[in-house]
Amino acid sequence: MGSFARWIGGGLGALAGGPLGAVLGFLIGTVIDNTRFEVHGGRPAYGPTTPGGFGMSLLVLIAAVMKADGRVLRSELDFVKQFFTRQFGPDSATDALQVLRDILKQEIPLRDVCSQIAMNMDYSSRLQLIHMLFGVSAADGRYDEAELKVIGRISEYLNIAGADYMSIRNMFVPETDSSYKILEIERIATDEEVKKAYRRMAMKYHPDKVSHLGEDFRKDADEKFKKVNEAYKRIKKERNMA
Repeated sequence: MGSFARWIGGGLGALAGGPLGAVLGFLIGTVIDNTRFEVHGGRPAYGPTTPGGFGMSLLVLIAAVMKADGRVLRSELDFVKQFFTRQFGPDSATDALQVLRDILKQEIPLRDVCSQIAMNMDYSSRLQLIHMLFGVSAADGRYDEAELKVIGRISEYLNIAGADYMSIRNMFVPETDSSYKILEIERIATDEEVKKAYRRMAMKYHPDKVSHLGEDFRKDADEKFKKVNEAYKRIKKERNMA
């Protein structure tokens, strides 16, 4: 599996066991059996979020979102493949899709899986998961209400703050005052509060926050950072701010 094995298998850490590991038991045991996992003495090695742990979590949560409406369409699989192709290249995309097809055949204990992720993954990486799930959901140019509800549940189970969830959601699903919601402020905020909010959100969503996940996942973090900048520019233009 080449490059796919490297990012999904390189250092699964604490996420190699538990309900998430059970869903991906076939993957750990057979698909990437030549990849070295950071597991010692039969127990997971705890530490910072690894690309492998993040990638494994992403695939399972993508499957949960795709199964939300009770059916998985060929077009949806194509959209996911295109997403992975943009992120990781065609070879890894083909491998990821193969694994995803197997995950889709299983029942996913979503709350338990998310609880495990929340316990073992840093907050910035969890925010990145939510952002990527919205990206996959939006791949066909529309938003299925059942999928959005599942992403909302995932966010709750991952212990994502409500304001952070709404910030990311508004990057994809615009609502009234979306620019303000992306910056996590109200329209009545003063110009100085807008500036402070921008600095705070720019720091929260800076791609360096997930640099430990490697360049492949950091590329998607750039998009989140750009959305914050775009929201700030819209508010500045609207208010004629310097």
